[in-house]
Amino acid sequence: MLYISMKAPLYILILVSFLACNQSSQVSQQAPVSEESATKQAKTKWYSRGPASYDGIGKYYQGREISQVMGHLGAPWLERPEREAEEKGSVMIKALGLKPTDVVADIGAGSGYFAFQMAPMVSEGKVIAQDIQPEMIQIMREKQETNGIENVEYVLGGEKNSKLAENSVDWVLIVDVYHEFSFPKEMMESIVKAMKPTGKLALVEYRGEDPEVPIKPRHKMTEAQAVKEMKVVGLKLIENKDMLPRQHLMIFGK
Repeated sequence: MLYISMKAPLYILILVSFLACNQSSQVSQQAPVSEESATKQAKTKWYSRGPASYDGIGKYYQGREISQVMGHLGAPWLERPEREAEEKGSVMIKALGLKPTDVVADIGAGSGYFAFQMAPMVSEGKVIAQDIQPEMIQIMREKQETNGIENVEYVLGGEKNSKLAENSVDWVLIVDVYHEFSFPKEMMESIVKAMKPTGKLALVEYRGEDPEVPIKPRHKMTEAQAVKEMKVVGLKLIENKDMLPRQHLMIFGK
């Protein structure tokens, strides 16, 4: 800001007044923020940064710190022999009540542990095994060559986009993966678009309410937190099937 003495010559006062008006006019004529830029700014409001826990990434969504991602080198853990006894995965799948004609998207399918169990149950439909790691896709392809199951297809997704076709799936299954999404809002928005109007989402997460569940804190979720986050993308809780030893089996619909 310029400070000019009122004792200055008249022509100086006129010049300063002109410059101030011209500057004000330039500010008022600045181009408005583009729609694309406004959209980007709006999206950043959903996330914040903070201290990173030993099992988190320091990025927060709806008050929850997003966890670290388990890489493809952890695939053997997904296939561990004791997994069925610990988690009762077969009970979980049966509880979905899949129909032979259903199309099921297994998001973050990993090694295909659940995808290949579900495939025979949807003999007239198919399982879309989606993952963001090419190495996991390759592991599943190799398993398919061994087991001979044909109605499993593969989709390599991105951090913000499931890459599933719109209005294409009857069921979405997300087992112990959602808490790792780097961009949960954007990813879930693409998943919701892929769900048919009557489609259902089965969200399976280790129970965050139970300190006795032997899983890292950021890799667990409470029912209340899951409901809060699903509401953002237009999903509501239909039922939490309380039948698994360590996990929530939460069914959501549009």
